[in-house]
Amino acid sequence: METDNGARVVERARTSLLPKHEREKRRREKEAQRDYGRGRRVNTKTIKDKKLRRNLQALETKNKAAALKAKDAEILLQGTSGYLEPETELERTYKVRQDEIVENVSVATAKKRFDLTLNELGPYVFDYSRNGRDLLLGGRKGHIASMDWRSGKLNCEFQVNEVVRDVRWLHTNQYMAVAQKKNVYIYDGSGVELHCLNQHREVSHLEFLPYHFLLATLGASGFLKYQDVSTGQLVSEIATKLGPPASMAQNPYNAVCFTGHNNGQIQLWSPSCSSSNGPLVKLLAHRGPVRAMSIDREGRYMVTTGQDCKMGVWDIRQFKMVNEYYTRQPASSVAISDRNVTAVGWGTHTTMWQGLFTKHAAEQTKVQSPYLTWGGEGRRVERVKWCPLEDVLGIGHDEGFSSIIVPGAGEPNMDVMEVNPFETVKERQDSEVRSLLNKLQPEMIALDPTFIGNLDLRSEEQRQTERDLDAKPVDVETEIRKKARGKNSALQRYLRKQRAKNIIDEKRLKVDEIWKEQLEQKEQKKKEKEAELGPALARFAKRD
Repeated sequence: METDNGARVVERARTSLLPKHEREKRRREKEAQRDYGRGRRVNTKTIKDKKLRRNLQALETKNKAAALKAKDAEILLQGTSGYLEPETELERTYKVRQDEIVENVSVATAKKRFDLTLNELGPYVFDYSRNGRDLLLGGRKGHIASMDWRSGKLNCEFQVNEVVRDVRWLHTNQYMAVAQKKNVYIYDGSGVELHCLNQHREVSHLEFLPYHFLLATLGASGFLKYQDVSTGQLVSEIATKLGPPASMAQNPYNAVCFTGHNNGQIQLWSPSCSSSNGPLVKLLAHRGPVRAMSIDREGRYMVTTGQDCKMGVWDIRQFKMVNEYYTRQPASSVAISDRNVTAVGWGTHTTMWQGLFTKHAAEQTKVQSPYLTWGGEGRRVERVKWCPLEDVLGIGHDEGFSSIIVPGAGEPNMDVMEVNPFETVKERQDSEVRSLLNKLQPEMIALDPTFIGNLDLRSEEQRQTERDLDAKPVDVETEIRKKARGKNSALQRYLRKQRAKNIIDEKRLKVDEIWKEQLEQKEQKKKEKEAELGPALARFAKRD
């Protein structure tokens, strides 16, 4: 483009000349911050406190170096994920059936597509182990089975002869938790009953926190309970005060439990919460019961489905709805894969969505059509869940279990130091011991897992000098009477306990003084009654 005087207008003018290696360095830092950064950088130039500015600068330098190392490590990742792509604009991927996918994949991948017909004891709920190797099935009418689903080898199968509401693997495939009619039971890999958790009554939802060894249960009573499976202790018991729950999920990033209720509310809980203080966050998500929830593994986005036939995509960092979709029927289950493919089970159908949220985008665009679909054959979906490290989606329905192939849903590059699907017995035992040694405490579960806490390194002299000298001194007598508010008997009980201590200080002297005052008041009342009744009737006076 040229002007009247012949000058050429440059759209992106370079006002500063930078060498090529400097431009390449800045581009690399920008990409690393985009892919592996945790938000905007802190502007340390505006901070006046020198110590705070220095600490924040050191923290930003560490975060920058960590993002660059993660970006450089991408060259070591050998696997790549591939999706179904239409050849023309008129083609739609959701029209591709499972038979067509099976015909065009390898033999090993085609074996992962199978159906288990169990139409007498359903509907079925299920769970995959952390390494995606084992499958645990639970029928509503008491059928429990575990198997190595790749090889088709059955590990154990038994009948509990009562209602089964939920099943969950624990830290390894050697222990499973089953929520039955009254209590929660722990079984080993061969189906032998190990424990009966009597304190967990009428449980309908189970979640296991692998890094804390906590089994979280939520039942008809509305109590959220955390049980430490390594020590057997009940860590906390919290009343949600909203009656029987509708759904439950956990955030894999910070281990915070999300509970969905019948009034459309979602609550965020940690073991450090209490019934009096309430949850960490309250969120009104739907105009009816929250049927299902799922959070992506980075803890950024959440997908919820409700009885109002709506599906919401939420940004958890801002607790703000990004987009809203409609479902033809209330969705019963939702799950997000490692590559952010979302599966939604509603009625007899299951719909897979790609690109509901993108972590790099400033504004999320609304997806017009799903990625893949399955169902429509009269099998009502009970639960959908992705198999870890695989392009496989498990679907539990009223006629058994189905495993379907969804290209591009699984993580192609696995970290065998975290979970190893090919581990031997010796490696499994070593990883179990290592995870127990690295076990996190329940108090560390918070919305921000990077914050642990700081020690107060000030000396006693510094604390005395920094204390507010203008504050009024605390009156010991006022403090004692405030602690023993209520009837006169409560004050006497408190004074009796304080006098039993063998510590003589200002508080003890004041307690003795108040105690003598109480005795004098009693003696004075007694004399007044005797004088009022006279010498003949004084022995019938009421004694305190």
